[in-house]
Amino acid sequence: MTSDPRIRPVGEITTEHLFDIVVDLAPPLDMGTGPFGKRILFGAAGGSFEGPGLRGEVLAGGGDWALIRPDGTMTLDVRLTLRTHDDALVHMTYGGRWIIPPEPRADLSEVVKRNRIDPAGYYFRTNPLFETGATQYAWLNDVVCVGSGYLVDGGIAYKVARVR
Repeated sequence: MTSDPRIRPVGEITTEHLFDIVVDLAPPLDMGTGPFGKRILFGAAGGSFEGPGLRGEVLAGGGDWALIRPDGTMTLDVRLTLRTHDDALVHMTYGGRWIIPPEPRADLSEVVKRNRIDPAGYYFRTNPLFETGATQYAWLNDVVCVGSGYLVDGGIAYKVARVR
């Protein structure tokens, strides 16, 4: 078998820390099981984000229209509005996957236990994109990010990195 001569080295993908974000969640709204799985709305009730050059608050009103597939994998469909410390608005969207092995799944239903689950024990990754009309943050319109999620008291958190 010969390799395709059109394939060229393009360099390794690298990342740099953009910010950490905590999203406070409203009580979930269970929409029931439909043709694609169980749909649940995890509404955003607030939160905060902070990184080397970006900080502010998560505004209430967004959320995650999550789909739990029959195999237990959660497919994310998130839309959030961020307000920076200098009053700029940023639209943040991301999809992703949260795959939890069967062993820790039972602990998710228990409030005391769920935040103690080690994030290394599951796969929780996202792909944030941004949109803003704020001149000082226009660079966000052209970046792709990756995020790694984990549970916190009252919500969810992510470490978000910009892909270089």
